[in-house]
Amino acid sequence: MQSQYGINPLSTPPINEDGSNNRGGMDTEAEFSDSWWERVKYYAQMVIERVEHGVESVKELLSTLTIDERYGVMLEFEDAYADNFARLVTDAPQWTEWMA
Repeated sequence: MQSQYGINPLSTPPINEDGSNNRGGMDTEAEFSDSWWERVKYYAQMVIERVEHGVESVKELLSTLTIDERYGVMLEFEDAYADNFARLVTDAPQWTEWMA
């Protein structure tokens, strides 16, 4: 990897006492991923409803979410309701600033 990409190869993490090499990070168990995605879909539906009440209403809702939930909501919103998403982007071109 050094000669081809100019980087050192990644190392394999050491094995834990229980035999796993899981050192933490994002939990990818299906039940947790499914519940996160269901929550994001619920919030996306709320955003869709709030678009009718104005940009500030959407911004207020998004401000209560974690950053990964905000991005998930906007992705779901764009996928499910492209026309409404385009309207939000037109009404609030600075919407990406709300993501931080």
